[in-house]
Amino acid sequence: MNDSDNEGQADAQSDRWVRVDARWLEPPEPMERVLNALFSLRPGQGIHFLIHREPIPLYSELKLRGFSHHARMIEDDCYEITIERLTSPDKLKNDG
Repeated sequence: MNDSDNEGQADAQSDRWVRVDARWLEPPEPMERVLNALFSLRPGQGIHFLIHREPIPLYSELKLRGFSHHARMIEDDCYEITIERLTSPDKLKNDG
């Protein structure tokens, strides 16, 4: 594998995840930012959401919109929430 192959893989990986850094922002801005990011996701993309406290109210909103999440504590007692779509957007529209 050459350097251009490695760069292509890195680009594909960065395209896979959208990073939303909402650490130290005041409510409701973190919730607004991550929910807005959900609407702009392309098929196969997910979100890495960074925030300074665990966003408990977000979890029910994600479930309602057809997304799963995994939370883990990172440095500085912040959280990284990994968000991925459970179903295709077309299925959600047809089920509504």
